Amino acid sequence: MKKYEYFDVTADIGFKAYGNDLNEAFENAGLAIFNIISDTSNVDSSIAKSFEITSEDEVSLLYDYLEELLFYHEVDFMLFCDFNVEIKRIDDAFNLKAKINGESINWNKHERKTEIKAITFHMMDVKKTSHYELQAIVDL
Repeated sequence: MKKYEYFDVTADIGFKAYGNDLNEAFENAGLAIFNIISDTSNVDSSIAKSFEITSEDEVSLLYDYLEELLFYHEVDFMLFCDFNVEIKRIDDAFNLKAKINGESINWNKHERKTEIKAITFHMMDVKKTSHYELQAIVDL
C-alpha cells in the first residue's frame, strides 16, 4: 500500500494518506505534509519533539495534528521526517500522542519546495474500509 498521494485543488494541494491502522495513516499524513515543504529523504531525524492533543472526533483530531506539525515547523524552524503516533479513544474523545523527529532547516542542504500557509477543514475526511484513508487540503 502506498503511504500517501497528492491531488490537485485550485490554488491548494490535497493529499490522501493511507495506513493499515489509524496510527499509521496519521504518521503518513505527517510525511505527506513535510514532502510538500521539502524532500524528507534529505532530513535527518536527530531532534525529537513530543506533543499530545485531544479532540472530539477523528476529523478534528486530524486537523489538530496537522496544525501542530505546522506549528513546530514554523516556530522551531524544523523539518520532520519520522512520525510516531499513538491514538486512543477515551470516552467521547480521541487522544493522540506523537513523537516526531527531524532537524533544523538549512536551505543550503534541504530542498525548498512549497510553503504551507494553513491547514483547512475543506474536504477533510477519515475513512475506514480494509485500511484507513485520510484526506486533507493545505492552503499554499
